[in-house]
Amino acid sequence: MKEEDASANRAGEIARSVLRYLEAHPEAKDTLEGIARWWLERERSERLLAEVERAVALLLSRDLVLETRRPGMPPYYELNPSRREVIAKMIDEP
Repeated sequence: MKEEDASANRAGEIARSVLRYLEAHPEAKDTLEGIARWWLERERSERLLAEVERAVALLLSRDLVLETRRPGMPPYYELNPSRREVIAKMIDEP
């Protein structure tokens, strides 16, 4: 893909992100810096959080990480030490 095409595609992605934000927050107003910093980073962060949630669910389903729940606190996750060999193989996969 040519550099111009990639730039146009990226501009289109950003434009859709701005429109999604404005659709969800119709009264929003901001500067270019504010749009980049607050609107777009927020959307990326929310998308990343959803992707991390799916990835951790996958690791939990394979018993590669352990989940600890505490009353009134969010769960935390850690390596399952009994699965180190499997984890090492998974990390080394291409």
